[in-house]
This record gives sequence, C-alpha cells and structure tokens, in this order.
Amino acid sequence: MKLPSTWGFSMGDCPDILAFADAVSPLSSSDRYLTYGAKTMTETKWGNAFFCSAYWTNLSTKDGHRKGSPTYGIAFKKYLQSSNSRSFRLLCCNGYHSFQNPLNQNNGFGTTPKHSSINESVTKYFDFVVVGSGVAGLRYALEVSKYGCVAIITKAEPYECNTNYAQGGVSAVLCPSDSVENHIHDTIVAGAYLCDEETVKVVCTEGPDRIKELIAMGASFDHGEDGQLHLAREGGHSHHRIVHAADMTGREIERALLNAVVDDPNITMFEHHFAIDLLTSQDYAEIYCHGVDTLNIETHQVVRFIGKVTLLASGGAGHIYPSTTNPLFHPTALADEGLPNKPSKKRENAFLISEAVRGDGAILYNQSMQRFMPLYDERAELAPRDVVARSIDDQLKKRGEKYVLLDISHRPRDQVLAHFPNIVAECLRCRLDITCMPIPVVPAAHYMCGGVRAGLHGETNIKGLYVAGEVACTGLHGANRLASNSLLEALVFARRAVQPSVEHMLHCNSNHPNIWALPVLPLSMKDQIVEDIDLRTRKVRQGLQSIMWEYVGIVRSTGRLKNAEWKIGDLEAEWEEFLFCRGWKPMMINPEACEMRNLFCCAKLVVSSALARRESRGLHFTEDYPYVEESKRKPTFIFPASPVKLTWSSQQAKYEPWESLLDGHVPDGYAIAVDAAQKAVLNYNSNNEEAPPLNFEAVLIAKRRTVEGTPQFYLYIRATDKVQGTTVAIKLCIAMSNPPKIFAAQPLKKWEN
Repeated sequence: MKLPSTWGFSMGDCPDILAFADAVSPLSSSDRYLTYGAKTMTETKWGNAFFCSAYWTNLSTKDGHRKGSPTYGIAFKKYLQSSNSRSFRLLCCNGYHSFQNPLNQNNGFGTTPKHSSINESVTKYFDFVVVGSGVAGLRYALEVSKYGCVAIITKAEPYECNTNYAQGGVSAVLCPSDSVENHIHDTIVAGAYLCDEETVKVVCTEGPDRIKELIAMGASFDHGEDGQLHLAREGGHSHHRIVHAADMTGREIERALLNAVVDDPNITMFEHHFAIDLLTSQDYAEIYCHGVDTLNIETHQVVRFIGKVTLLASGGAGHIYPSTTNPLFHPTALADEGLPNKPSKKRENAFLISEAVRGDGAILYNQSMQRFMPLYDERAELAPRDVVARSIDDQLKKRGEKYVLLDISHRPRDQVLAHFPNIVAECLRCRLDITCMPIPVVPAAHYMCGGVRAGLHGETNIKGLYVAGEVACTGLHGANRLASNSLLEALVFARRAVQPSVEHMLHCNSNHPNIWALPVLPLSMKDQIVEDIDLRTRKVRQGLQSIMWEYVGIVRSTGRLKNAEWKIGDLEAEWEEFLFCRGWKPMMINPEACEMRNLFCCAKLVVSSALARRESRGLHFTEDYPYVEESKRKPTFIFPASPVKLTWSSQQAKYEPWESLLDGHVPDGYAIAVDAAQKAVLNYNSNNEEAPPLNFEAVLIAKRRTVEGTPQFYLYIRATDKVQGTTVAIKLCIAMSNPPKIFAAQPLKKWEN
C-alpha cells in the first residue's frame, strides 16, 4: 500500500480551511488530491525566509510516476474555483527525487542557449545550477566546477549584482593588534545579541583565509606605505579590519571572480535569464530540488535547467522599498533633492555613501549645521547603522527636513580623493565637490538580514538546495548587520557549501523524468492588453513601495503595521483582478508579473515578522514596544496562515517531517487527536447526507505542533466508503482548544493499493 505524500498546512483562521478545500477539490475529482501549503519558506531559528507554494498533483501516471501539474501564474484567492487556477508557484511533484543527465539530450554543457522559436522551450542538464552572479554564486561555482559542469544564471549582465555596488570592503582580522574574539564581539553587539554565536565564530575565524584566496585569484586591494594591506575602520568596529579597494571593493572582487569564471571551461554563464521557479519533488518526508525554470528575456524562451545541486545566491529584497541601495536601512544614501544639480530622472537604485566615509571621520549635521549624533549615542558617527539611521530619521521628522548633511571636507583633499574616488565622481556629476561641500544624505533600504534558512554549510531543508549570500539567513547578522560583514559571509558560506554539494551530486540517483509543466508567455493576448498589464504592474509596484516606506519604515508601530497589512492585501487583490479581467491565465508569466509576485511575497513576510516582534531590537524599532526585552531575545518566526488567505505571491507553510502511525500504534499525546478524527468522520457523515457514509479505519500520518499554547494536529486518516467499498484518504486539521475545533477536508482521492 502506498501512503500519500503531503505537505503540512497551517491552521491559521481555521474556518477557512474547509472552504478552501471545497473551492479547489470537488468530490467528483476522484483522480486527484490536493496538496496544501508547500513552503520552502524555511522560517528559521534566525529569521524569515521565502519561496512557498501550494499545488495540485495530477495522479495520472506514466511509467509508474505521478505527474505534477502545477500552474505558474496567478492562482489567486478570488479565482480558486476556476478549473485552471488550482495551483501555485513552486513547482512540486510527489513520489520520486532523482534524475538522469543523458548526453543525447540538449545538455548545453559549455555552450550558450539555443535561439529557438518563442513557442519552443529548452531543457539543459548540469551537475550544478547557480542562481545569481554575485560573489557568493561565482565563488561557489569556481569551486564546484572542479567536480562537474556548472550553469550560472543571472537576470541581467553578470556584473549587475549587489556585489558590484558594495563600496566599503570586507571585514577580516588581519592586523596583529586585532583578534577573532574582537570581531566576534563587535558582530554580536551590532546584531543586538540576536546573532547565532556558532555562525559568528565560524565566519570570523574563516574570514582571513577567504581574503587570502581572493588575493591569490587576482583581486587587488589597497595597500599602505608600508606595503601591507590598508585596513579601514567602519561604524560598529572596534579595530581597523576592513580590506578595501578604494570605495569600489565589490566591483574589484566581482572583476577578479568573473575573470576566473571566464577562464573555467566547466562553467557556462547564462545572461538575461529570469529565474521563475525552483523545480522540486517530494518523496514522503523529504523534498528534493532538481533545478530551476527560467525565462530568457532576450529570446522570450522558457529555459529549464535540471541540476543535481542548486545554489540560490539571488541577493536581497530591497525593492520592496522605493529608495534602496539594494531591507536593512543604510543611514546614508545620496539625497538627490539636496544636490546642486539634481538628476533628470529618478534613480532605479539609490547611490550609497559608504559606511567607510563616517569611519574615515565624516560628521553628520542637520541643515542648520548642528552636529546631532552625540545627542543619540556616545559612539557618535561610529555607532552601528541602525542607531545612525534612527537618529537621522528623528532629526528629519522633528525638523521637517528631507535630508541631513554628511561632511568630510575637513579631511585632507588627497586622502578623500584616494579613499573615495567613486563617491567623489558621482557627486561631481551633480556639481557637488565633497572635498569642500557637505553631502546631502537620507536613509535607504540596503540589506536583508533575514532570508532562507541556512545551516552551517549553506544547506536548507530541501535536499539538493543550498543558499549563500544575502538571500540566506545564516544567523550571522542577528538584528542588524555589522558593516562589511556581508561580503565576508557570502565568501565563507559559498566555500562551506561546496563539500556537501559535491557529496550530494556524487550520490544523487540520476533517473529523472521531466515531470513539471512548463510556463507560457502571454502570446495569445493582444499587445495593447499586455502593455496595459505592464503599466498597471509598474504603478502597483510603486504603490507597494510607498506603503512599505510609510508604514514599515525605520520607526514602526502596531497600528501602522496593521494598516500596511490591510493596504497591501487590497492592492494585491486589485492587481490580481485587473490581470484576470483582461484575459491573463494562471500558466502565464512575464518578468514584470513574476517580479511583482515576489515583491508582494517578501513585503508581507517583512510585515508579518515586524508584527510578531513585540520589542525594539536592532533595526526593528516600534513605538508600542520601545525597549529591549531580554525575555524576547530570540529570533522571529513566521508561522503559516490559512491557505484561503494566501495568494500566488505569498503561500506560507512550515515544512516539518511527518510521523508515521501504522498498525494502530498511537504515540503518547496523539490519542486525543485520533479520538477527534473519529468524531470528524461521524460529523462528516451527518453533515453530508447525500454522500456515501464513511467508516473510520486508521490514522496513517500525523503531525503535531503548539501555537500560542494550543496544540494543533494535522492528520491523514484512512476511511472506507460504506456503499462502494472503496478506500479514501481524508485530511484533518484539528485545534485542541476548549472546545476542540475540528475541520476536515473532503475525501480527496481513492486509495492506491
């Protein structure tokens, strides 16, 4: 007998669960069952994470395999009853997890993608698939290429990544007067004591070797007159430990790594490929990643990358805010409004004025040229960035001003020109000479401290999927990132992910049926309609960013966060309705719509996380809980919500292994749930007089957790149709409140013997 494989789904607002099941799973669908709430959202002991999905699984088989039949596009809450909108975002299927790499197929090894018809799709096979071309993705690719062929996927040119915009440098203990213990202490203090101490120790200890590797690969960093590396100091650091290449450190690291990638015959770079979805399968309690679907933006062709191992190194989520240097808030982004010659159009990304400028002695003033940082913190301009950002925000609100001034004109001109040539050049374009004039600055979104949960080797709870860089939540940053620790973290974890990735690749079973449905472009729609959709999507994007900045900014309150939650929900619903009313189909994709989907998902995760934390710590400051609470010194968890409230962009479900309950064996603590399951079957019989009555047989799979003190159970039970004698599976969600609340999805499929 074959047990059904399922994902967990949350209680959330329990009465909606049955309605959701009714909407998408009519009793007449005897050949299908519904799988709830897939979430690779990896909420974590350290922070938030992403990627989630619920999906239909079609049980029609070919060669003994179950076929997944997910839709990519927008299976939205208002359209759940439509027959073509029964699935969501992450491509998942059940029953197998291995794949093959046949050389006679279009493998793309060492080649660029074919330019075929826009109606065609291409599948390429690699040992390793890397999403992202920043420092984490490139450094990882250069190591794993020693063991197999590698595809690097990037949505623009390879250099167009967060790494390229990193100005300050990389922190590492390279000075005899410094110590790893000092670096650990500074990181934990800046992180407001929310860092994972083991992760911090690993990163600070391994950091110096990663710097030396970069130098050996050709990265050129600044040296002092003594011939030694010039080590700068930035806010939050107790010692000079910032290795830098003027104020273009990220660009120099990216240059060195890209040169090495070009020279590596085992690495193929795929530019202008927009990643759409991860390809996953489920084999009972384990989930496996097999690669990623992408859209070649230039050829308008869907390209599927099948890989034994996938590394997600896709960067952050700063574009949920209107002003981003790339959401950690950086206190000093260039304020265009205060420039002598303002740019003719709004920047897509704010221009960062590096933390190193303050580290080099720059002073912050309000527009009356009054220095204010000593009023807020004894460390003044060298306080951690969360303190500086809130201080600037307070000054702007009290004085009704739109920017403050950062002045480094008192430092020697030659030193300013040597240390910050990129900043000098950018300001000169706007007729601002920073060697004799103050720089107008304003806080901007800069870096995501949360992300996809990562273990000490970049591993996730999905087999074959690793994460590194800003997309990962390793626990290093805690509640606030220490300056110049980001590139260091990317280097360390990219390197640490190599060994387990290679081991997984070598032991990966390679019998892989290509079972995932392909997304489609909106070719059947008129050009004008597509243009209207793109225009509305851009306006919706601006609307979302405005909501996030106004209600989920540097200083927050419960009321404003709730307001944001409501406004984002309404905005998303309006956008969905606009698309569908113009003929958009669930299987359709384009970069604008997919990116908008992702922004909604991330924005709602940030709001949920902020509402969950009832204290002020690090970057999160709320007026309703303005103090640090030692009892709350633990990471924020994002728990699942009722699937009926979730849309294409925000499926959330915590994945946990299932416990098997076979042969009538019931572990301690589950008896009350089994009793409730029996009652649920009786209730089903009495409430569905027209349907054949069911006879309860056994609980097959169960999961238990506690939410806010209330035990919750997810159960799969086996029951028999008393009229036809067929066996069915029933999924139950039970909250053991007082009295217990029992909600049952309808019988979902005939049993497979």
